[in-house]
Amino acid sequence: MSSSARTSSPPDRRKNVAVVGSASPNAEVLVLAAQVGALIRRLGCNLVCGGMAGVMAAACRGFQEAKEGLPPGPVAVGILPGEDPAQANPWVDAAVATGMGFARNALVVRSADAVVAVGGGSGTLSEIAFAWQANRPIIALVPGGGWSQILAGDKLDDRRNDRILAAQTPEEVESLLRQALGLPPAAR
Repeated sequence: MSSSARTSSPPDRRKNVAVVGSASPNAEVLVLAAQVGALIRRLGCNLVCGGMAGVMAAACRGFQEAKEGLPPGPVAVGILPGEDPAQANPWVDAAVATGMGFARNALVVRSADAVVAVGGGSGTLSEIAFAWQANRPIIALVPGGGWSQILAGDKLDDRRNDRILAAQTPEEVESLLRQALGLPPAAR
């Protein structure tokens, strides 16, 4: 796995994990996204997403629901396509209204130390491509279907030596995130 392009950042800086996926997924994908959001919070990382509905809202909801009993700190950041921060889903802690439309997809992944894709259509495909070009570790949750399933285990081109990492379960996502972000292994 190639290392993140952010190697010059302080080692004690809280890590940012982007969750990307469809704005209109099925119920199974929403459950997976909520589980991914919860594990990001338990890892002590910030969650970054597009801040809208679907996978983004489910991940933020899972993130917020996992806060109980954990120390304060990590936040859910929504980088919105429009100019109105009130458009963010209700589980976003910090809404960044860009007015950039789909161009905000680049900001979502450039703000992240790693990217987790859950399902997804063409918007998710663009985020995966931006993450690939930005040398961010990408984890694709295969049961989510969509571009995550299609691209899991593949290379997009020859600019990198690694591949998009395939995870079959949220637990595998957690393990791969720990490796990608240099976090300690889970206690057994």
